Amino acid sequence: MNLRVALGSIIAKDLRAYYLKPPHLSWGVIFPLAWAGMFFIRSGSGLDSVAALLPGVIAVSVLFGTTSMLAVTITFERKSGALDRLLLAPIPLEWLMLAKTVNAIAFGVANAVPPILLAGCLTGFSGVAWEEVIPTLVLIAVSSAFTGLFVAVTASEVFEAQMFSNFFRFPMLFLCGLFFPIQQLPAWLRPLSYCLPLTYGADALHASIRQSGQMPLSLDFGMLILLSALLFAFSVRNIRRRWIP
Repeated sequence: MNLRVALGSIIAKDLRAYYLKPPHLSWGVIFPLAWAGMFFIRSGSGLDSVAALLPGVIAVSVLFGTTSMLAVTITFERKSGALDRLLLAPIPLEWLMLAKTVNAIAFGVANAVPPILLAGCLTGFSGVAWEEVIPTLVLIAVSSAFTGLFVAVTASEVFEAQMFSNFFRFPMLFLCGLFFPIQQLPAWLRPLSYCLPLTYGADALHASIRQSGQMPLSLDFGMLILLSALLFAFSVRNIRRRWIP
């Protein structure tokens, strides 16, 4: 079978089996809307208040939307034996894992739409550099997807994948500069913040939405790409060691 056809079939199967199910679609709309509404209504509808919160709300929506399903689906398929059959197919492992993450990346980017639209209804879209926001969203979704893949490879049960996902995600809310500057963290925690890809995604969003980034945009993009590549490489390496005889 042609490689392109095989990968397309895997992507289409995952889309039908997991991502287009009503619970997942409702989660993809309700969660980011509820999350954004909670922060925006609490802070008021002023331009400064919404702009200050929007980068963090977008980043969290992408992070949760991307990792929630991916870590669980791969673990479930591994437990059921479906993934073992795919691993036996004449498909390069790297391409197979990329195919398994495509839907998660797209779903993560789509999760950013509700808070952006809500913020636009409250304040308009003035001052937003969309040519910087869009690639930032894609890179955050990619790094989050590979984080979910890394978690899925580490876990052997679905409940373990869910637990490990929260172990990574919730500390990021406080360590990545989403809602307050990293400089306000204790000095001993800051090095950990700069090891997390979401730190650079959040900084790029602050720069493109509020013009308040702390690092050059080229550094943010470069570190997102580098950390994503490392997460993907570690995940593929673990699959070869643990799942392929």
